[in-house]
Amino acid sequence: MRLLKKGAEADIYLTQWDKSNAILKARKPKKYRNPTLDSKIRKQRTIKEAQTISDIKSFGIPSPLVYHVNLTKSEIIMQEIPGKPVHDLPESQIIKLSKDIGRLVGTLHNHGVMHGDLTTSNFILYKKKIYVIDFGLSQRTIKPEDHAVDLRLIKEILNSAHAKIMQSSWKNFLSGYKGAVGSAKFIKITNLVSEIEGRGRYATVV
Repeated sequence: MRLLKKGAEADIYLTQWDKSNAILKARKPKKYRNPTLDSKIRKQRTIKEAQTISDIKSFGIPSPLVYHVNLTKSEIIMQEIPGKPVHDLPESQIIKLSKDIGRLVGTLHNHGVMHGDLTTSNFILYKKKIYVIDFGLSQRTIKPEDHAVDLRLIKEILNSAHAKIMQSSWKNFLSGYKGAVGSAKFIKITNLVSEIEGRGRYATVV
């Protein structure tokens, strides 16, 4: 077993399952929380994430297969998607794939799922298909405000990690998103994104 990533909420390992490579996600205990409460929170989040990863397949979102859930240890073993994160692809390819990413995010939102951590590292290109990973911060919500927060985050990621192609990528993302959610919902949510940006821009410290 090899550590791939240490996160604030969980550590990610490369492991084996049935003689194939797999990903182990282990939620770490938080020392500042009451141990009983901490165990309950980690267990609930593990259940929710495993369920979400499995459920989104029913409405056409490619995601890893969940192999095993250990609630005692708050661990999930899931399929390794051995492709490349969109973050690491050539810029021309990122621009092109942004439309597909927008469509996938729109489909999630249409079915009441907010991803919560939309970065280009959480979309994996494998065999000409984009897989969505890491639903650790996801929520079941139909609130337009929550969906706008998702869009605002990926816009920020495009602006910081892919500044040279931000405009083209964001335009393609919005095109794919609009195609998935329809004009009325698109207008409502993008207006909310602008509101969120405005609040951030003019907020003052009291």
